Amino acid sequence: MKLLADRIALVTGASRGIGRAIAVRLAQDGAVVGVHYRLRDDEARQTLELIRAQGGDGFLVAADLADPTGASQLAEALIDKLRERRDPPLLDILVNNAGIDDRKTIEQVSEADFDRMLQINFKSPFFLIQKLLPVMADGGRIINISSIAARLSFPTMPVYAPTKAALSTLSRVLAAHLGSRGITVNAVLPGATSTDLNPAASDPERSSAIRDTVALGRIAEPGDIAPVVAFLASREGGWITGETIEASGGQRL
Repeated sequence: MKLLADRIALVTGASRGIGRAIAVRLAQDGAVVGVHYRLRDDEARQTLELIRAQGGDGFLVAADLADPTGASQLAEALIDKLRERRDPPLLDILVNNAGIDDRKTIEQVSEADFDRMLQINFKSPFFLIQKLLPVMADGGRIINISSIAARLSFPTMPVYAPTKAALSTLSRVLAAHLGSRGITVNAVLPGATSTDLNPAASDPERSSAIRDTVALGRIAEPGDIAPVVAFLASREGGWITGETIEASGGQRL
């Protein structure tokens, strides 16, 4: 039996990168996966095609998490999708993966830059959790994708790093709050991963300096992060909550 059979999951920012890898892996383990995207419907459909090509099931759900109303819109759209599959509508797994980075020093950051990153990286996940708690199944899983930047000092991440640190802290707070319902809440902190969000890690020449800081000697691929999330989402991960789990290959130990 697949570890996530009969489970329904939502993965935000699942049209590409780490989010896509997580969505595909959860579906491989038996979950029906809601593939959230903002604008890239073609890429979101590619994620869904990958899921279905491997015998999995899923659905698309769109919302702009840069908009202050985006979390509410996503929650409403998801609940409509859940009603099509369950009565009452219940969500088992929520993966808050959507995020943005804008590499600038503090002198270069505008107030608009700050507000947009805060909205997408922290405020939207916060309120998405709030809106979905009424339909979150007891014994469910909330997994927030933070970043190794939450513990390291990168001069060009004066906004990104604090927003990810806030997401990690929120995970601990909610783990205590939701424990009585059997809901686990954890944060996963990827290190340098070859995605659109981290062009330096994707560039063969620029990434060599980063590789030298990783104990395992290479840059991560999205598929390195997905199994960690899948474990936390599974029944086997049910005794882990309130943790920040670094998936970095031992970067800058």
